Amino acid sequence: MRLKSRHLNHIAIFVLFGKLVSMPAMAHDPVFGLGPHVLFKGGVEIAPEVKQVKAGDKDKTELALELTYGLTGDWAAGIDIPYIDQSNGSNSASGQGDLSVFTKYRFWRDDGPGLQQSMAVALQIETDTGDDAVNSGSTDGVLGLTYGYEGRKWYRWAAARYRFNGENDAGAQQGDKLLLDLVGGIRMKRTGYLEPDTVWILELNGESTQNTQLNGLDQLNSGGTEWFVSPGIFWTKRNFAVKAGIQVPVASNLNGNQQETDYRAKLVLEWHL
Repeated sequence: MRLKSRHLNHIAIFVLFGKLVSMPAMAHDPVFGLGPHVLFKGGVEIAPEVKQVKAGDKDKTELALELTYGLTGDWAAGIDIPYIDQSNGSNSASGQGDLSVFTKYRFWRDDGPGLQQSMAVALQIETDTGDDAVNSGSTDGVLGLTYGYEGRKWYRWAAARYRFNGENDAGAQQGDKLLLDLVGGIRMKRTGYLEPDTVWILELNGESTQNTQLNGLDQLNSGGTEWFVSPGIFWTKRNFAVKAGIQVPVASNLNGNQQETDYRAKLVLEWHL
């Protein structure tokens, strides 16, 4: 029996839909590290987040709203609007933090059966626009390169970023920073697109910071290296996602007299429209 062309078209559509439904939720990124994920063309991502840092007497909480737009299928750009509340012993301050603009371009992508590999470059500029009590007083930037492997069960990412800091009006310049990330992830249970999906993540995050300079002179109690092990989770349901994790310090070599990091925590909610 011969099928009419419209029947063949209907069958093809149903087969394609079935494949899409059976695919896992893709486009994951690490919680703390940099990943190569970009939005589809014309897509919008709305991502409120909260971050907390504790280091001795220092305590900092940052609430932020990140908005991202997909310029093309491989190029995205957006803004990050933070509000900061911080304390250092008996001193405390809060206010609007420095607004950041960022962009990411995926320059390589390779799709295979049940997996996707990709690489991207990213640039972020932190403007000197926040309230005086909490801002850095300088314009700073971060340049990064990242690789990602996303399979049906296993994930892995690697990234390197370099933060370059400007000088403020008082002649102080925070030390530039090199950040390295090695990340693995696992999906314990394979799920369809319409079902909730969970990926467990474990990150190794390293930071090497140069000395702060004041009028061109190195400040002794600044700079050094820190390494963190960071367990996290990425939970998705269709176009909504929750990312959460905590950074636990495992090695520290800070210069001079500095308070070591106790922990860092992060929670992000994402909507893709």
